This record gives sequence, structure tokens and C-alpha cells, in this order.
Amino acid sequence: MIGVFDFGSGGLTVMRAFESVLQNEKFVYLGDHGNAPYGNNVSDDIHDLTQAALDRLFRYGCSLVVIACNTAVAISLRKLQQAWLPEVYPGRRVIGVIAPVAEAITGAPWNPTSAATHDHSDYPVESVAIFATQHTVQSNAFAVEINNRRPGINVYQQACPGLALLIEQDAPEDRVRAEIRKNVKALLNAAAQTPDVCILGCTHYPIVEHIWRTELPGSMRIISQSDACAQSLVEYLKSNPRFSNARVGDNKFFTTGDVKTVSERASLFYGSRVEFSRIDA
Repeated sequence: MIGVFDFGSGGLTVMRAFESVLQNEKFVYLGDHGNAPYGNNVSDDIHDLTQAALDRLFRYGCSLVVIACNTAVAISLRKLQQAWLPEVYPGRRVIGVIAPVAEAITGAPWNPTSAATHDHSDYPVESVAIFATQHTVQSNAFAVEINNRRPGINVYQQACPGLALLIEQDAPEDRVRAEIRKNVKALLNAAAQTPDVCILGCTHYPIVEHIWRTELPGSMRIISQSDACAQSLVEYLKSNPRFSNARVGDNKFFTTGDVKTVSERASLFYGSRVEFSRIDA
């Protein structure tokens, strides 16, 4: 089984993309709604909560987990991969949703020698706008992943505190629009140029992509994180077939929050009704 983890329901946008390209794969989703929002927590708390969620998914039977929360990836992924996982769950794997977006933008997988030895001056993307949570922006994770592949790309970042929670709570559109407009204006005022592409660096943000599109400059193309991650997972499973399992029965959806409330709101992210359960592990 492949686990998909997010602090709330935003990761369902990624889950849906996974299901569309890997229809015979078994997925288990875990939303840590009971401890949301992660973007307001300190880094140590985010790491501990992420590790606890992965532990639940591994004990449930997952062999591979995708962290679909950008904040959790930025804060915890490398530490979990390098220290906790080899010691506690050797043979299991954890991957994130930031590197696939960087690969989609640059057209290049990360290679320690490629950025320094190849001329990418003719690459069409010269600048990138990133809208994300405070922790994701402060971690510089997107910029590092992008510039490891293409050091010449200018990366402009804007933290959007509170926006993910507004979307999770299905706040009125005019309130969400006001927040998005404020953050777009701040980034464009700080940028030396209008970026070529935009990353909605939180899995909640694509839910209101129609608002982003009307507030962003018309020339700025939005990169779909969900699609990039889905294609990346397809390639990952081709290279690592031991993590692929044929689906038996329906995919599962678990939460640490209130089952009824989470189930009712999840269709906003998933596109159809989702029945969540409490996870026992």
C-alpha cells in the first residue's frame, strides 16, 4: 500500500491525481485534521507530528508514504529519510511533493554535477513565483530544489499565513480573494520581473485556482503540483516496483479529527464524497 499524508484535506488533490494515473494501485490517505494547521506550529512540533503520522501509516501496512503537505516536506522530509526511517523502518520509503515540481519546472532531475557543468541559458523559464506557508518559504525548500537543477532561475517567494486554514474551512470567496490579492501584490512588488511560472506551494491553494488565475498576471503560467507529483510517482514505481501493490477493495481515508466534519468538507478537495474513518494504528 502507498500512504498519502497531509495535515488536513489539501492532500486529497494529490491523492486524486495519483488515483487518476495509477487506477490499480492501493492508496491509504491520512489527514491529521486533529492537529491542523501545521503552518502555525513551530518546526519541532511539525516534525514530531509528521513522524507520528508516518508511523501510523507504516504500522497500518504502507511500504511507501508520500508526504503531500509542503510544510511537512520542507521541515521534516530530509531528517526523516536520513535518520528516523533507516533506523525504525528500514526498507520503507518516504518521498515528498516539492522535488517533482522542481523537476517539472526545470525539466531536470536533481544531479549533484548537472547544475554546475551544463549551460541552461536557453531554458525558457527564467523566473518562478512561489506562494506557500510561512514555514515552507522560510525553509527555502522550493528554491533549493529548483536552483540545484537550474541555478540561473530567479525564485521569488511569498508567505501566505492563514490562507490554507481559510480554504480548509471553506471561508467566503471574497475573503479568500482578498488574501490572495494581497499576497500576489506583495510578491510582484518585491520581484525584479514578472515571473514566468507560478507554484501554488500548498496543496490547499489549487482548490481556489480560479481566484489565483484572475489575480495573477495573465502571462504567468500555474504549474500543477498534483499532476507533477502523479507523473513523478508513476516513474518512481517503475524504478521501484517493490512498492507497487494491486488494489484490493476501495482506497482508505483516515483522519485524526472529527470523522463527520472531515467527511462533509472533503468533497471540496476530492471532487466527490469521501467517507473518512478514525485510524486505529
